[in-house]
Amino acid sequence: MSESNPKVQLLKIAYRAFNNRNLAEALQTMKPDVIWPNGMEGGVVLGHEGVRNYWTRQWGMIDPHVDPIAFTKSDDGKIIVTVHQVVKDLDGKVILDQQVTHTYSFANGLISSMEIGN
Repeated sequence: MSESNPKVQLLKIAYRAFNNRNLAEALQTMKPDVIWPNGMEGGVVLGHEGVRNYWTRQWGMIDPHVDPIAFTKSDDGKIIVTVHQVVKDLDGKVILDQQVTHTYSFANGLISSMEIGN
């Protein structure tokens, strides 16, 4: 998938903002009613406030870093991102180092939902 695709560009901004702990910038890439997976406890969180609360809580317990490796488009128009995910405890010890997929849906040029896969 082309690196110049607007959805790919938006996702790159979102990943950079997440890794830099810049909530305001990350939330600007999402619809106000975004549906976001709760990768720690299961289920989903809803909207900017839900994502803000979830990430703030998450960052208080672990130090996740997620780098996109590849972007592909699914048959239904979603963008599937293969990512390298490294999660450390707050002392810097690696507790998880793996590749996973994130599948994104979009509406009106913004992320409307994300799903985590293996």
